[in-house]
Amino acid sequence: MEKRLIALNTKHFADKQKNNRGYAETQTSEQLDELLRQEWLRRDVLDIRAGWEEKKDWLPFICPHYTAFRDNHRAQDCIIPEAFTFMTCVDIDNPKLVRQAFEKALEVNKDDMSEWHDMVLREAYSARGKGHIYIRIPKGMTIEEAQRAFCEEIGFDADELLDSSCFTPERYIYITGIDQETFRSEHWLEPIEGEELEERREAYLQRGLDVDGRPLTKPERTATPAAAENISEDVVEADARTLYIFDACMKEAELTADVLIVEGHRHEALKSILSVGANQLLKKSELMGVLKIRMAQNWQDKNIQQLVDDFYTKYCDPNQKMSMFQRKVLAKSLKMVQDSSAANNGHSSSQRHTLEERMVLATPHSQRENVQRDSQFPPMPKRLPKVVQLLTSKTPDIYKPAVAHAIFPALGAHLWKVRFQYIDNVMHEATFMNVLMAGTGAGKDCISQPINHIMADIRMRDAENLKREAEWKKEVNSKGANKDKRQRPEGLVIQEVDPDMTNPAFVMRMAEADEHFLYTKMNEIDQFDALRGSARGSQQFQIMCLAFDPGNRYGQTRVGTQSVTEKVCIRFNWNAATTIQKGQRYFSRVLTDGPISRINFCTIPEREIGADMPVYGTYDAQFDEELRPYIDRLCRATGEIDCPQAFKLAKKLQQECAEFARLSQSRVYENLSFRANVIAYLKACVLYICNDYKWGREIEDFVRWSLQYDLHCKMTFFGEAIENANRTTEEQTAHHGPRNLLSMLPNEFTTHDADLVRQASGMDTRGTRNMLYQWVHRGYILQLTVDSYKKNTKN
Repeated sequence: MEKRLIALNTKHFADKQKNNRGYAETQTSEQLDELLRQEWLRRDVLDIRAGWEEKKDWLPFICPHYTAFRDNHRAQDCIIPEAFTFMTCVDIDNPKLVRQAFEKALEVNKDDMSEWHDMVLREAYSARGKGHIYIRIPKGMTIEEAQRAFCEEIGFDADELLDSSCFTPERYIYITGIDQETFRSEHWLEPIEGEELEERREAYLQRGLDVDGRPLTKPERTATPAAAENISEDVVEADARTLYIFDACMKEAELTADVLIVEGHRHEALKSILSVGANQLLKKSELMGVLKIRMAQNWQDKNIQQLVDDFYTKYCDPNQKMSMFQRKVLAKSLKMVQDSSAANNGHSSSQRHTLEERMVLATPHSQRENVQRDSQFPPMPKRLPKVVQLLTSKTPDIYKPAVAHAIFPALGAHLWKVRFQYIDNVMHEATFMNVLMAGTGAGKDCISQPINHIMADIRMRDAENLKREAEWKKEVNSKGANKDKRQRPEGLVIQEVDPDMTNPAFVMRMAEADEHFLYTKMNEIDQFDALRGSARGSQQFQIMCLAFDPGNRYGQTRVGTQSVTEKVCIRFNWNAATTIQKGQRYFSRVLTDGPISRINFCTIPEREIGADMPVYGTYDAQFDEELRPYIDRLCRATGEIDCPQAFKLAKKLQQECAEFARLSQSRVYENLSFRANVIAYLKACVLYICNDYKWGREIEDFVRWSLQYDLHCKMTFFGEAIENANRTTEEQTAHHGPRNLLSMLPNEFTTHDADLVRQASGMDTRGTRNMLYQWVHRGYILQLTVDSYKKNTKN
């Protein structure tokens, strides 16, 4: 069995006249347990709670982050990175909240869908009755990131709960007796070993951190020989980013590091490396810092210096478009910086796309692989709202995002005379229109079974009314033309309609629906054309737009006594499926007319050739029984529903979209985000009702993901076409998605860095100065010098 170790202070309490807080030695879990069972420790804790405060300084303590320190000296400069435990401790300093925090922590620990499943290691009360929750640090997270993320998971405000002392690597925790321990996992003090240990360390190194998640110590500058005085530009010490760029260019040039030190070859080798783009991706000073390492004996040679000077003065064009190789290298190199920056700023991964997503979206469509495109869609949250979790439970993983979006039109159709006030004070009903766009044979029928079971109760009622209608028609047709005929029966509410119905039939069904939603599911989007009116009409698109707009009016006026003459408010939810190419063609004439922004889009990623066939679960009676409470809650809802959390979230998401639009300078993204946020808000309200009018973090995470996914689909499938349709001035490089240019830059950057990011995003460098001026004016960045800037972390 593996040894379970921890750094423990064994002197602090041995001699109460001395302060030995700087001492910590390695102890086994058995030795720690023996200490926890000591009677004197139990009495000391009782004395402290009785008011004998100074006794707290006599208590033993452990250092949760390390199993050992060099020379047993508990200090940052004596840290042994390889002794990192991948564990930390969250303090609950408010005694009134301890029990609630303990219970919530155990809930997420048992939740198979939680990112923190089986990662709570120990819970114990402190000497003053406060709480300590020991947790496993998720792969790639730092100590601070893990504590903040866990507080967020259990519903506490990390800023109120934690302070900087909680994150120090050499931190210590006073321990109390075994009787104060309320929970211990079987993984308590269990060491991380083997492949998992290597993966965790690699995850830190990929972020430019040490193997224990701390920032790497920067090497000291070596003395510069006198010969270097002729180098006109300062040398920037190489780091992980610049070394990666240089090595990637060397690999692209089909060279290895040894040729850089071979007499007679190094000059040509460096020329090849510069030719594939090193001078476009690195500033001259950065390149010199890399050469100082890669060509340590020769980087100051005159011929090397002259070659570098020539490339930067004669062959470096800041306006030159980057090659696909250069884009990929820049994307990965900036991600190394961005990840570190995001970690320091505490950004949640659930709130933003990664840099790689944005770089792929910036890449021309012709250069993108389908698999790469599919892999960049925002990942679905692991924890889902209960009704979504149930409706996707029988669905193979590859189809779950599509099903999670496609269920809302059918769910919304159950609401009757229910309204929600959006953040602009406009009342909306639960209008959802969903289009699934995926390749041929992708499995678009995956949405059918969940929808069938959601609609079961409506179809049962419709069947009765269809029978009444059929009997009335039979009676009317059996009588002569001059005979009195019974009027059309009252209360013929038939919600599910045929997708190929004519316009008059649609108006009639809507008029008889008594403010219920109509619903249909179309196997192909062009089935909507039955509503187009005349052969060249486009009323189907008008219906799509009106259905989303509150208080709309639609209908027809005819002279004939047998004709339908009605004015109705369209309440119409529907699902449709199509291939990507067909869907793009179908909406090609109305790109800027509104339907696209009002529809919720989803897709199915392309499977690898020869992949195993996805297998569905069984939709049985038990499934229907579990679904019934959610449907009943929707059917019982009435009037105006107020969900403060959904309202607050809609405001927050609107602000996030607005900020991202400013940073990305994408007008298309901004326009699409307006109604996409309304759709997301309506989903939040429907989930709130399904959850028995209770809000949960899983609802917020799902709604945020749903918004990001919807916008990603729209920008991927239609972004370039909409931009081209809007273009009235000079030709611009088409974009497939928004790019937050500021997030792609390091915390401190120069104008040259901004030029590179604009190039990578398909923009020229002429707008760099104006962009930086706007950012400074809005407080996004601070100007340090004429050519250098720093992100404003307080903004």
